[in-house]
Amino acid sequence: MAAAFSSSSILLVFFFLICGGGTVAALGLSFHHRFSDLVRRWAESRAKNLPGGWPEKDTVEYYAALAGHDRGQALSGAAPALTFSDGNATLQISSLGFLHYAMVSVGTPSLTFMVALDTGSDLFWVPCDCSSCAPATSGSFGNDFEFSIYSPNMSLTSQRVLCNSSLCELQRECTVATRHCPYKIAYVSADTSSSGILVEDVLYLTAEDPRLEVVEARIVFGCGQVQTGSFLDVAAPDGLFGLGMEKISVPSILSSRGLTSDSFSMCFGRDGVGRISFGDNGSSDQEETPFNLNHLHPTYNISITGVSVGSSSIDADFSSLFDTGTSFTYLADPAYTYLSESFNAQVQDRRQIPDSRIPFEYCYHKSSNATKIQIPDLSLITKGGSHFPVSEPVIVISIQQHEYVYCLGIVKSSKLNIIGQNFMTGLRIVFDRERNILGWKRFNCYESEDSNPLPVNPKNSSALSPPVPKNYTPEAMKGNGTQVTVPTPPLSHSSHLDSMSRILILLLLSLTIL
Repeated sequence: MAAAFSSSSILLVFFFLICGGGTVAALGLSFHHRFSDLVRRWAESRAKNLPGGWPEKDTVEYYAALAGHDRGQALSGAAPALTFSDGNATLQISSLGFLHYAMVSVGTPSLTFMVALDTGSDLFWVPCDCSSCAPATSGSFGNDFEFSIYSPNMSLTSQRVLCNSSLCELQRECTVATRHCPYKIAYVSADTSSSGILVEDVLYLTAEDPRLEVVEARIVFGCGQVQTGSFLDVAAPDGLFGLGMEKISVPSILSSRGLTSDSFSMCFGRDGVGRISFGDNGSSDQEETPFNLNHLHPTYNISITGVSVGSSSIDADFSSLFDTGTSFTYLADPAYTYLSESFNAQVQDRRQIPDSRIPFEYCYHKSSNATKIQIPDLSLITKGGSHFPVSEPVIVISIQQHEYVYCLGIVKSSKLNIIGQNFMTGLRIVFDRERNILGWKRFNCYESEDSNPLPVNPKNSSALSPPVPKNYTPEAMKGNGTQVTVPTPPLSHSSHLDSMSRILILLLLSLTIL
C-alpha cells in the first residue's frame, strides 16, 4: 500500500516533534513507522490520509505494509544482493512463537505467505493442499490472520519434483504409482513435523539496487499437506523458511544457479524489526569465526573457547549451533553453570524464587518504578579470538499485575548448545558459506554502509514487541553497556503463566532432529 508521505516528510515531522519550539537538545532522531499511532494522529490532524485507508493493526496487510523496505545502493562494481519482492524487513509478531517472519511470494499468479525464518533447518515449506494445517482464518494466534494455501494445480508455473531428482532424499519411499517425491521433517518440539511432496515454482525476489529489478527464481520447496504439533497452534502457521546449508535450502539454490554469492545476512533490531539479504558477504570490519563443518549434515556450528561475564572470564571448549529458529539460548554444563552463576554474583537485585512455570532459572525482582537496571556485560569468545557480544541477555516477565521479574534468557540443556535469536539481537549476522565463516558486527538494522535508513522503528507498537504465548509476557530489554533500559510495561497483564511445557515447545520450535 503506497504511503501518502515521502520518507523525507516523515523525517521532518519527527525533527519538529523532537526539536519542539526550536531548541535542539541533542543530535538525534526517533524513527517511527509510517503506520504507527503517532504518525496516524499527526496525519489525521492535518486531514492527510493514505490511499485506500490505514491498514488495520495486527492483520497480514498491516505486516505486509510494514515490510516495505529500502532498496539500498549496491556497492560499485558488485553484483546487487537479493531480497524478497515483498520487502527485506523481518518482523517479530505477537503470539507467533518468538520468531522473526518475512513475507514471501511464490507461484503464478503469486500467493504471499508469512514465513518464519530458520537457520536451524533446510527446507522451505508452505501450507498446501492441506489435510492437516493451521486454520486459514483464525484468531487463535492472538490476531485475525488470514493465511494462504498453495496448490500446485492452481499455479501456472508449478511442477512436481519427481523421485529421480537429485533433491529427492526419500527416493526409497517412492513407488511406481507415486512418482512424486515425498518429504517429511520432524522437529525437536514434541510431535512437531511437516510432510507432503516437493514442488518447483517461482519465488519472487528483488535486486537491492536502484533498478529494483524483479528476479523470478525457480526453487524447490515443500507442499506441506500435513503439519503437526506447534505448527497448528503456536508458531509458523503460514510456513517455515529453512536457511540451512543443505543443497535444498533457498540460499543454496540461489547460489547454485548463479543468482547470488553463497552468503546471506540477517539483522534483528531491538524493537522486533530486522532485515534479510541474500548475497551479502559482510564487511571488512566485522568479527569472524569459522564453521565446524560436518560434511554429512552441514550446519552453522561454531566453537566457543571462552565466556566473559562482567569482571570475570573463563576458558571454555564447546561447540554451538547458530539458530534463528530457536527463540532463546540453550547451554549445557559446564558453560551454563559458569555463565549463570557469574551473572548471578554480579546482579544487584534480589533473586526470584525458582518457579516451574518459568523456563529460566535465574530471575530477579524489578522495582515497579525502576527505569534502569545494572547487569554485567556478557560475551562469548570464539575460535580465532573474536568476541561475540550479547546485548540482549535478559527477558522481562510479568508474573502478576504490576509485578515483574527479569530473567537471564538462557535455558539449561542436557546436551545441545544453541545460540538462539535473543543472543543475536543488535548485530548483523553474516552466514558466509563460501568462506565457511560466521561474521558479525554491532549494527543498526535500519541502515547499512551502502543504503539509506529504513524508516521503520515501531518502538511503541505492541504488535511488534517480542511475541509471547497467551498469559506470558516477556519483553527483551534494551541494553547499553552494563546499564539496561526497562521497557514500558503493557497496559494489562494476567497473573498466570502458561505451563512450562507449552513455553518450552515455543523455545525449541525449529531445530531439525539430526
